[in-house]
Amino acid sequence: MSLLMSAMLMLYEESQQAQTKYSLETLLQASLDAKHAQIVDLAPELASDQQDYGDLYVKLDPQLNEAPVVKGLYASAHSVAGQRFSQLLELADTTELNAFVIDVKEDFGYITYPTEDENLKQYDTVYPIMKDVPALMQTLDEHDIYPIARIVVFKDSKLATIKPEWSFVQSDGTIWKNGRDESFVNPYVKEVWDYNVAIAKEAAALGFKEIQFDYVRFPEGFENRADTLTYTKDERARIDVVSDFVRYAREALSPLDVRVSVDIFGYAASVPAAEGIGQDFNKISQFVDVISPMVYPSHYSTGWFGANVPDAAPYVTINGAMIDTHEKLAEIEQLKPIIRPWIQDFTASWVPGNISYGKKEVEAQIKALEDNNIHEFLLWNASNRYTPDVDYTPSNLEEQEDAKE
Repeated sequence: MSLLMSAMLMLYEESQQAQTKYSLETLLQASLDAKHAQIVDLAPELASDQQDYGDLYVKLDPQLNEAPVVKGLYASAHSVAGQRFSQLLELADTTELNAFVIDVKEDFGYITYPTEDENLKQYDTVYPIMKDVPALMQTLDEHDIYPIARIVVFKDSKLATIKPEWSFVQSDGTIWKNGRDESFVNPYVKEVWDYNVAIAKEAAALGFKEIQFDYVRFPEGFENRADTLTYTKDERARIDVVSDFVRYAREALSPLDVRVSVDIFGYAASVPAAEGIGQDFNKISQFVDVISPMVYPSHYSTGWFGANVPDAAPYVTINGAMIDTHEKLAEIEQLKPIIRPWIQDFTASWVPGNISYGKKEVEAQIKALEDNNIHEFLLWNASNRYTPDVDYTPSNLEEQEDAKE
């Protein structure tokens, strides 16, 4: 024990010199369970230039021995608070689906529950669709459903309108909007970080087991307009700002025993870095418990993974995306998070050459994941209308293939 304590004291001194925020107790807990935590020096290419952070990093998965092998679906706040909820519960009760990803801050920026946080209330962004979250948590628990809180971070039209100085302003003084009339808030603004982390902390206190951050990025094509907009910024590159937020959020949530996950463009695993939107696959992945690449076949253009129309080749597309994901994450070794992709349960009618998605197409994606040793997934359908009669059990799918042969 004296040798262990000596080693921990050395690590603690190093952590203080490196200006990290880890207590001696945290380092000791991590050292006592090597399978549960990692204490590592970040590689130079993955470390931050921000002075608040050193290179020593402790990664501890708080749900490692409690969380199920997640097979989940997206459930909007409207669905959870409405008649569709009973249908989603029945789907979970009669299949292997065991997790719901539920909006607590949705795509327009509204907080979907009655917050008790006075600082959050001042922004007038609360739209309490889910009026009784404790009752919701009890229902989910009764159905053995793992609750994941989805927080849409930097795409936030509501907050951008209220606090334009936290957004991107055009030369005529108006807030910039994309082609879908959506605005973003600025990842460089620390107050935006604290606003979203406050929501995450409250979601954890309400009983959510995992916080999933979505839209952790700058707007698409931002590199083409960055010089024409007025916004707060510093010397950090966009990929560093985004990964710094993820690390900040994780460390703020670490005392609450919740997992942290991030949704990320699937193609980010297949390129060195998505500099324009600020997403570097590994810079983000090293700080999360779960990474959820959005590998919808409809999101890949002609030629990806050898497919003329990736949307029409669900197995091929998912298989190629997972090969790239494994290769990318191999670069961060022990900091590699759980891979839990978002897969497609909708028909992308806008894609030339698209096919209708149903049982066969959803099962093909699950089979591709299993063939790449990935056992978790999330289903996306924006309207929460999921394909019936899907077999989510990979072993059953293999038996079906064997029977055909």
